[in-house]
Amino acid sequence: VQLQASGGGLVQAGGSLRLSCVASGIVFESSFMAWYRQAPGKQREWVADITSGSIPEYRDSVKGRFTISRDNAKSTMSLQMNSLKPEDTAVYYCKARYSGFEHWGQGTQVTVSS
Repeated sequence: VQLQASGGGLVQAGGSLRLSCVASGIVFESSFMAWYRQAPGKQREWVADITSGSIPEYRDSVKGRFTISRDNAKSTMSLQMNSLKPEDTAVYYCKARYSGFEHWGQGTQVTVSS
């Protein structure tokens, strides 16, 4: 199983980024997918998730700014991040849950400057 996250970078506050996570080795369309993030010195925290039926959920601090989506034909999950804030700075990880197992990607750095 491989999850390849990409799309991170440096952006000014108020800007946008789009993260992608490409999965292989799992039946993507049957997988529960999620984004987590970990800021320096803090624990990893859940950001958003999307069910196999494309029902999304978001943590309160990103509601209205972030949009999670999935493209089953491309085995890809995305996170559109708008109105970014310095407190969104973190390494973002994608996670897949399939057949009772969880798999993590390697992370992509998002840095938001004030």
